[in-house]
Amino acid sequence: MNILKKIWNIASTVLVVLVVLCAVFLMGSRLLGYECYTVISGSMQPEYMVGDLIYVKEVDVNTIEVGDDITFILNEDLVVATHRVIRIDAENQHFYTKGIANEIADTDPVHFNNVIGVPQFSIPKLGYVSDFVQHPPGLYITISVGAILILLVFLPDLLGKKKKEDTVEGEEKVAENNETNEENEKLKAEIESLKAQMAEKQGETPLGEKGADVTAPATEEQDTAD
Repeated sequence: MNILKKIWNIASTVLVVLVVLCAVFLMGSRLLGYECYTVISGSMQPEYMVGDLIYVKEVDVNTIEVGDDITFILNEDLVVATHRVIRIDAENQHFYTKGIANEIADTDPVHFNNVIGVPQFSIPKLGYVSDFVQHPPGLYITISVGAILILLVFLPDLLGKKKKEDTVEGEEKVAENNETNEENEKLKAEIESLKAQMAEKQGETPLGEKGADVTAPATEEQDTAD
């Protein structure tokens, strides 16, 4: 039983650590100023593969140079893309971009205001996980699995605590019953002692009076006879 408990503790701990790490990489990074985006096309291969999760940080557009990769809003539908800068038109505030794997450059330039930031690093295939946990039904599954993991991690401790409380409560009840029994025995012994004392007193007094009544007439009768 102890071996199984140790194995379960190790397994549950590993699962919790993995969940926490995923949460940190997917959501905690925003606290550090990063925005996460999943690569859904092969236009930037081999730099960024399909399914990779790229971490983009906002920068001053004036620091961006030719050869840098930028993440930007592609169109009015708010589609986000990441391509490489091949030319800069500072006067009109435009970046001209091209996908690494594409043969031709993008037809429309990217205005400075549409730049979200510059990719800092990426994690292979984590984008699949990100998409899964952020959209139904993966979102509901993730929440359910997380709740089950939390329950399974803390359930053994809760059951052990409950069992310990029940044991302590049982021992307290036994001790209380024993104390009550001892008090009852003492009270019973005191009652028996009082009964014995009362019986002894009642037995001495009548015997003395009866002896006096019997001897007196005998003395009178003897005196009369004389």
